[in-house]
Order: sequence, then C-alpha cells, then structure tokens
Amino acid sequence: MTPPKPRRLARDLAPAPAHLDKIEGVLWSAIVGDYKFGDAASLSLLTAALEARQRARRCREAVDRDGMAVPDRFGQLKPHPLLMAERDARAAFLAAMRLLNLDIAGDTK
Repeated sequence: MTPPKPRRLARDLAPAPAHLDKIEGVLWSAIVGDYKFGDAASLSLLTAALEARQRARRCREAVDRDGMAVPDRFGQLKPHPLLMAERDARAAFLAAMRLLNLDIAGDTK
C-alpha cells in the first residue's frame, strides 16, 4: 500500500483565476494541490478547461430550469438551444483534461 501524496501548502499554489465561479475555483485548488504544474502553458490550459466546465455547468442549470424543450415563436417545442453549447463545453473540458493527462470525471452537476 502506497502512502498518500503530501498536499502542497496553500501559499505555494497558483491562485484560481478571479473570473471562475466558486465551484470551479475549488476544483482549481484541488487540482493544483494534487498535481505539479511547472509552466504557464499548463496553467493556461487548466484555466481554459475550467472555463469550459463552468460554461457547461451554467448551461446545464439553465436547461434544468427551463426544460429540455422550449417553445419557439410559433409555439412549437424545440430542443433547448443551450443543449448544444453544454455538449460543446463539456467536450472542451474533457479534451483539455486529456491534454493535461489528468483523470477527471467532468461531472458538471
């Protein structure tokens, strides 16, 4: 059995970008606490990944609030327009996680 990795001190961690919501900020802190990012490019990619996760989560919240189908101007039900944005944002998040070689589930709920 291998001992758990020691977590780095909070003062040694790169702070979460201010524009990220609290949920993604907490995930940022957990990721940079568990993994070593030695270059600005990796932190930039992590930022882009968490921006995409935040976008996917916000889209999911809107779809949950409005419903999967919304009426168009003629009253016909159409798929919620944010469904495609959520899908694309989730795919961007997962692609960035793969590029960083991180094993993150990507649950946006």
